[in-house]
This record gives sequence, structure tokens and C-alpha cells, in this order.
Amino acid sequence: MNRPPATIPLTAWLLGLPGLACLAAGVVLLAFDFGALHPLLGGAGAGLALLVSAIALLGSAAFPLVLRRLAERDLPAGDQ
Repeated sequence: MNRPPATIPLTAWLLGLPGLACLAAGVVLLAFDFGALHPLLGGAGAGLALLVSAIALLGSAAFPLVLRRLAERDLPAGDQ
């Protein structure tokens, strides 16, 4: 059975890349103090907000991957 190589859907990329960017920015904001740049960046709330956003975006990026995997497993009606 020849199967094409698995590819990542575009929607997973469009949700996953900003999720990774939010994750990196959230970790940096939690590790260092950026209060001199802007008062909102000085508190821990900014880093936590970006981490929560990263989790939401990465979780949403998993849905297209799961749906593609389920669609590949699904048999056509004539093959059952």
C-alpha cells in the first residue's frame, strides 16, 4: 500500500507557530523583568497570560492533526 508522506495541515501551522511564539515570549517574560520597557510587562501576569494563550493555541493546533488522522483511518463505504 503506497501512502503519501504525512503532512501537517495549514491550519495546524497557522495555530501552532503563534502558539510557539507565545510560549517563548511567556517564558522570557516570566524569567526576566521588562518593566522598564512597559509597566504591563513588569508583572507576572503578562507572562502567565502568554503561557495560557500558548496552551490554547497549541491545543487548537492539535485538532486539524487529529482530524486528518481520523480521516485517513476512515474506510470508504464500499470497503466495509
